[in-house]
Amino acid sequence: MSESETKASPYKIQVLDRAVAIISAIAESRSDAGLAELAETVKLHKSTAHRILMILEGYRIVDRDPQTGRYRLGLRLFELGTIAIASFNIRERARRHLERLLYEVDETVHLCVLDGGEVMYLDKYEPSRSVRMASRIGRRNPAHCTAVGKAMLAWLPEREVDEILQKHGLQRLTRNTITTPAELKIELKTIRSRGYSIDNEEVEEGVRCVGAAVLDHAGRVLGAISISAPSFRMPAEKVEIVAVSVCRAAKVLSEESGYRGPWPTQPAGTPALTSG
Repeated sequence: MSESETKASPYKIQVLDRAVAIISAIAESRSDAGLAELAETVKLHKSTAHRILMILEGYRIVDRDPQTGRYRLGLRLFELGTIAIASFNIRERARRHLERLLYEVDETVHLCVLDGGEVMYLDKYEPSRSVRMASRIGRRNPAHCTAVGKAMLAWLPEREVDEILQKHGLQRLTRNTITTPAELKIELKTIRSRGYSIDNEEVEEGVRCVGAAVLDHAGRVLGAISISAPSFRMPAEKVEIVAVSVCRAAKVLSEESGYRGPWPTQPAGTPALTSG
């Protein structure tokens, strides 16, 4: 690199930082944004902000209303976003988060999606233990009684939940399985509030799971992450501890997928589950 290129680099990086700040300010504005308010928001002189906006407008990254002179995001961002979404592979993106979860908790980690109203297992990481989970990649399970299924159902519109329940029913698999729509909807409301779901031996006696949904840029469900373990290794008092790791992984993966909405938090001391 030449001396002139070396000297120019910091300036180019600064301009890029300022351009991204302006784009973010327009995105966060509830309506079209004016030059003066944008300059104030990003702490730039109006002339500097104007020059950057002219460049962004040239690339169709922002659009200027000729009548009002105010700015909005341009269609080029929509085009790029569409390409990014099409190339998003949740299994690949989730891999390092699943590996970190396995390292933190040393229990079986799953990545699942909803397919036709059922849970489908996309990926699985297992610890080196003698007692392991019977799940496998490609397997399907009901949504109403699995941690991953309930985590995803909790973020669906009620109409979609009703359609899934009408199609698949609420089969009882253990004495703990929820079998009425009213009970399930109460459970889903709790999940939305605290940010994670629990399979309290509802699919298989002696197995507990904790799950959290992964959301996209629009707050729609992409999938869910869970940790599963024999109940003797995940007693009731350990569930909230495990949930912290699961929620952290789901939150980061959601943010990487473009989600910027509020994230539920579990208040300290709130009961994680009840028996039966």
